[in-house]
This record gives sequence, C-alpha cells and structure tokens, in this order.
Amino acid sequence: MEKDIKDIIDLHIPDITQNWESYKGLFKKEKLPAKTILLAEGEVAKKMFFIVDGCIRLYFNDVDKDVTIQFFFESTLVCSMESFLEEKPSRFNLETLEKGTYYSLHRDDYFKLMETLPAFRARFELFIRGRMFHYINLLLDHVRYSPEQRYRALMTEHPEILQRVPHYYIASYLGITPVSFSRIRSRK
Repeated sequence: MEKDIKDIIDLHIPDITQNWESYKGLFKKEKLPAKTILLAEGEVAKKMFFIVDGCIRLYFNDVDKDVTIQFFFESTLVCSMESFLEEKPSRFNLETLEKGTYYSLHRDDYFKLMETLPAFRARFELFIRGRMFHYINLLLDHVRYSPEQRYRALMTEHPEILQRVPHYYIASYLGITPVSFSRIRSRK
C-alpha cells in the first residue's frame, strides 16, 4: 500500500499537516520510471522531491565516469540543496533508480511555506544541519577507512542499499571499481 504524502510531509514539516487542505496542492505527484533524470548537472534546481516509494541517486560526472554520493529512499526528501536555495547551476545529478511515486515541491512554493509557517524555517534548518553532518561523516569515512571497512559498515547500517541498488553504483559510492567491489563481497 502506498504511503500517504501527508505522512511523509509530517515527518519533515509537522506544522503543515494542521492546515493540510491549504497546502496539499503545493505537492505534485509524479509517477516516474527508473532511470529518470530529475536534475542534470548544470541546471538550476527548481524542485525538491519527497519519496513515497522508490529510490533516488545523487551523483556527479567525473571525466570518464560518474561518482555516486548518496542514495535516498522512502520518506525522505532530496534536492541539490545549494542549487535549490541559491539558484546556482547544480554540481550534481538526481536520477530515479526505481520506478516509484515521488512528490515535488517547487522552489517558489518552498519559499511560500517559509513565509507562512514559522516553525518550518527552524525545522528545515535542522534538516540542513543533519545533511551537513552526514556529508562530513561520509568524507571522514572515505579518508579514515578502507573500502572493505566502508562496505562492512554499509552492510550493517544500510542493508537496503545492498538489496535495492545495482552493484556498480554501490562500488562508485564506496569509491572503488566494480571488480574490487566483487572481490570485497566474495570475502564475506
């Protein structure tokens, strides 16, 4: 059964559900196939996405390959934050990895929410802070730990990634080649 967008929004913006009828029209439902590019590098992000069911990959292009930064699953929101907030060309791509249901919130509507819901600004600042801490830890893990240690941590902390994401994207996320990833996996 598909989760209701109101429940997902309530996780991120609880104040909004008290006046849901006034705000629900801001969120546009999009049933999308896998491999849909939601944002291409160089474009300015005009939307943020809430995932009802499905998976989104954040990545950038590097010379002859793409480099995966993160995977997002159900009940999360995602956008190229710097591009979305600062109207700068995105340094990242967003792509659906699974067929699913995604809701989008346009940038203009985001700023309306910021103006009309006093607690939304504080809640969103907490969200941004959480993302910042996540990326700091991701950077430290890449410096501090070997690819095999990062793989073991991924198995323990995020097994859904190993179950739902193609292995070549996971290899990219871990900073290794698909061949090295296969070797690490076989050493279980």
